[in-house]
Amino acid sequence: MFDQIDINQLRMACFGGIFLIMALLEAGLPRRRLKSSRLKRWPTNWGIVLLDALLVRLIFPIGGVGLALLAQEKGWGLFALLGWSGFLAGPITFVVLDLAVWFQHLVSHKVPLFWRIHRMHHADSEVDATTALRFHPIEILLSFLWKGLVIIALGGPVEAVLIFEIVLNGSAVFSHANVRLPLWLDRPLRFLIVTPDMHRIHHSVLPHETDSNYGFYLSVWDRLFGTYVEDPEQGHETMEIGLGAALTPRAHSFAFSLWIPFLKNPDRFRKADLGKPTPKS
Repeated sequence: MFDQIDINQLRMACFGGIFLIMALLEAGLPRRRLKSSRLKRWPTNWGIVLLDALLVRLIFPIGGVGLALLAQEKGWGLFALLGWSGFLAGPITFVVLDLAVWFQHLVSHKVPLFWRIHRMHHADSEVDATTALRFHPIEILLSFLWKGLVIIALGGPVEAVLIFEIVLNGSAVFSHANVRLPLWLDRPLRFLIVTPDMHRIHHSVLPHETDSNYGFYLSVWDRLFGTYVEDPEQGHETMEIGLGAALTPRAHSFAFSLWIPFLKNPDRFRKADLGKPTPKS
C-alpha cells in the first residue's frame, strides 16, 4: 500500500514547502529583529539537521511509518487487541502521539540527563524556522525510540502515523518561525494549536518561562497540565532567548553545539549569566 521511497518524498515535499513559506514570511513579516545574523546561525543549524537525518536513515531506516506497517502486519498493539477500526483508531493515534511528544519534551527539561542533551536546542541565540531543526543527534535517536514504542504499543493506522509525522514536522517549523501573526488570529489559534508567539516564550532565558509551553502541535496539553504561559515578562521584541551570554554565542559553532551535552557543570553558564543580554553577532 505504501512505498517507503514515496513516503519519504512526500514528507520531504511537505516539509520543504512549509519551510519555504515560513522563511519567506519571516523575511516579510518578522516578529523580532534578529540579534544574530542568519549567516552565523544557519550553517550550524542546517549542518545539525543533515547529520541527524543521516544517522536516522542509517540506524532506523524504516521510520515511524515503517514501524506502523510492521505492527499492522504482525497484529501488534492495543487497537489490534480491541479490534477497533481506523475510524476510531486514527484520531486517537494522532492525539496520543501528540501527547507522547509533549510528555517527552517535558521529561527532557525535568530529568537532568535529558536536559543536558536537550540544551543544544535552547542554546540557539534566536528562534526561527531553522531552530525547529536544531536537535542533538542523541536526542533525535532517543525521540525516535520513544515514538516507535508508542506506535507499536498502539498499533494504529499507518495513515494516521504518516499524517502525524507530516504535521509534527510542519508544526515545529511553524511554531519556531519568527513571524508576526495579528493578535486577532494568534489568540483563537492558541486554543487549538501552538503558535509562534506561544512557543517563543519556551525559549526565554528565564527558567520559569522555559519551563512552560511544551507543546509542538496541540496546545491543549499545556493548558490541561498547568504549563501554559500567555506572554513573556519582557515582551516578545525585547525578551532574551537562549541560555545566557556565556554559552549562547558559542553555540553558533557546529562543533561546540554537539559538545554541549558533555560540558562539565553546564548549568553554571545559565546561573552565572541569567538576565545578561546576549552580545550581538
